[in-house]
Amino acid sequence: MFTDYPLNARLALGLEKLSLEAPTEVQQAVLPLALAGKDIQVCAETGSGKTLAYLLPVMQGLLDRDAPNSATRALIMCPTRELATQVTKVCQHFCDLTTLSVGQLCGGEEFQYQAALLRKNPELIIATPGRLVDHLKRGTCDLGDLEYLILDEADRMLDMGFAEDMDIIRRACNNERQTMLLSATLRHEGVGRIAANLLKNPEEITTHTIQEQHGLITQQRILADDNAHKDRLIAWLLAHETYEKALIFVNKRTEVERLSEFVRRHRNGVAMLHGEMTQDERKYVMQTLREGKRNILVATDVAARGLDVEGMDLVINYDLARKGDEYVHRIGRTGRAGKSGLAISLISPYEWNLKAAIESYIQVVMEARKIEGLVAVYKGPKKLKASGKAASVGKRKPKTKAAPSGRDGKPARTGPRPSRPAVAGSRPAAGSRAAEGNRPAAVGSRPSTRKSNVTDGEGFAPLHRKKPTE
Repeated sequence: MFTDYPLNARLALGLEKLSLEAPTEVQQAVLPLALAGKDIQVCAETGSGKTLAYLLPVMQGLLDRDAPNSATRALIMCPTRELATQVTKVCQHFCDLTTLSVGQLCGGEEFQYQAALLRKNPELIIATPGRLVDHLKRGTCDLGDLEYLILDEADRMLDMGFAEDMDIIRRACNNERQTMLLSATLRHEGVGRIAANLLKNPEEITTHTIQEQHGLITQQRILADDNAHKDRLIAWLLAHETYEKALIFVNKRTEVERLSEFVRRHRNGVAMLHGEMTQDERKYVMQTLREGKRNILVATDVAARGLDVEGMDLVINYDLARKGDEYVHRIGRTGRAGKSGLAISLISPYEWNLKAAIESYIQVVMEARKIEGLVAVYKGPKKLKASGKAASVGKRKPKTKAAPSGRDGKPARTGPRPSRPAVAGSRPAAGSRAAEGNRPAAVGSRPSTRKSNVTDGEGFAPLHRKKPTE
């Protein structure tokens, strides 16, 4: 129970208002260590309660120690605006019950407004790396008094190319701080380097391995011939599956716009989400989903993390995720908080090997499924390797044709015959230069300057009559 931990009465009231009594597994593991001031590296599945696992001890520490003349005391870094907004919402709930204040720094919002917010010295800042670096370079943000640094979804920040920005932020932070690094996956090659630079003698917590996660999610795959076939499958699934809200993932922004327009012709309540949308547009989309005004979302991987919408019980991978970690985060949008979910992946011929790699990574074989009337012509590879990937078929060398033989068994001559010396008085052979002189000139060809022995006329020399004998 949360009452077993030394939490401020105001924080306990906030938990009561959220109807939360017992901590989740990851919260039980993190809270004692975090409250003791330890650096922590956490790997836990999506929807397991990681946000409260680090937020409660951070806010408890801020309430225990009064520092009225300090600048920002706690920094929570998130890879996307959606995750930052989600964390800010939870944090604001507790701030409203205490004397603490929180500010959010994300791209797509007015810089001057954020600078004015920072001048008020909020105790907690929740930011995306790019925008925070902008403020550090302009001198509008001071991290010299920082007491807590939290990296939520650290592997995703590395995937998005924020490694250099994270280094700049690390150097700007106070060295005497408590640091926590959290993610659903920590196998990214750069996470170890970042952890070594940021954490001091960290406690490592893994509630579930990547293979043990998402036990409540049924994972299926349906073979598809091409995108046109996938479109028909999407229309059928949205019409026949039972769901409160559905999320369709694609890999490209242009495909989000095309597919969302296609789905609108068949279903109502369709929204789209991608990284090129403005912050106001993205906020509006999330609000309509949470309020139930929209129940189908077509999105890129920007929605794979930080999207916590109640009732999201169907996830469809129109395009298969490019990496196993991203697949894990995608299907993690459903099956949250002990509820069951369904994840369906549409597999085209060129995605088979990627599917096999993901299955090997999560050690789960997707359940094969066919839809009557929409069965693909593609049946999968004819031969498989032990890994489940398609066995490559070597190209056969073209057979060399035997040279045709002559009358005496010797190879027949295939090239042009060598020209023979002309015999005096013989008629020129067809194809010889003499014969070519009798052919009409090709249209557009340059007139020949070679002198001809043939006189004008029909192509024959004039006749020489014999003199009459006397």
